[in-house]
Amino acid sequence: MIVLKSEREIDLMRHAGRIVAEILQRLREETKPGITTLDLDALAERLTRKARAVPAFKGYRGFEHSLCASVNQQVVHGVPTKRPLHEGDIVGLDFGVIVDGFYGDAAITVAVGKVSEEARRLLETTAEALSRGVAKATPAHRLHDIGAAIQAYAEFHGYSVVREYVGHGIGRELHEPPQIPNFGDPDTGVRLQPGMVLAIEPMINAGAKEVETLEDGWTVVTKDRCLSAHFEHTVAVTARGTEILTVL
Repeated sequence: MIVLKSEREIDLMRHAGRIVAEILQRLREETKPGITTLDLDALAERLTRKARAVPAFKGYRGFEHSLCASVNQQVVHGVPTKRPLHEGDIVGLDFGVIVDGFYGDAAITVAVGKVSEEARRLLETTAEALSRGVAKATPAHRLHDIGAAIQAYAEFHGYSVVREYVGHGIGRELHEPPQIPNFGDPDTGVRLQPGMVLAIEPMINAGAKEVETLEDGWTVVTKDRCLSAHFEHTVAVTARGTEILTVL
């Protein structure tokens, strides 16, 4: 059952979303050669506590960290480690908080120093694919219009879309109905309604779409070990159109 949010509830989620956006911006600034993803995880938790929020991921289904950090061929759910980031890496930073019982969730993929042209194009394409999907989150559209827009843009540029992991509704729970695939046929799925709050999160691979999970039980990687990028926003569907909650 899809849960519609009141204006008051969306206002609480605006606060959570802004905290997420502020912390991701700080993490972006600190992502440089030599830093470890464990360092970034610790910083994310410190900033969360300072904001009087709760890390959304820590303890979720046994996950031990506040931040998912996915490097290069890692797609999502990367476990922070002591490995220093190197010039030319890309790292997906997926992060969420809980404030007053409501969740905010977003992700960015960051270039570490100077990266290859291949990596730069992948990041730009994935970020734009997210924007194309977000633009469909209005009462004038249906659910799968979001994924259709993401898929069309990514595949036009020669990339593939991960099928196994999708976006989701969000509110008092981190994952609420509906699931939001990053692929699909336009003009299908439920009609979007004001009060829906959605986490839209394309995961785009430079190579083939197939993925697998490493032995840690969390880290998802591309099967062909090509690069992958991940961007995400929490958005509210309103009578006026789309409102992105995870922005500064």
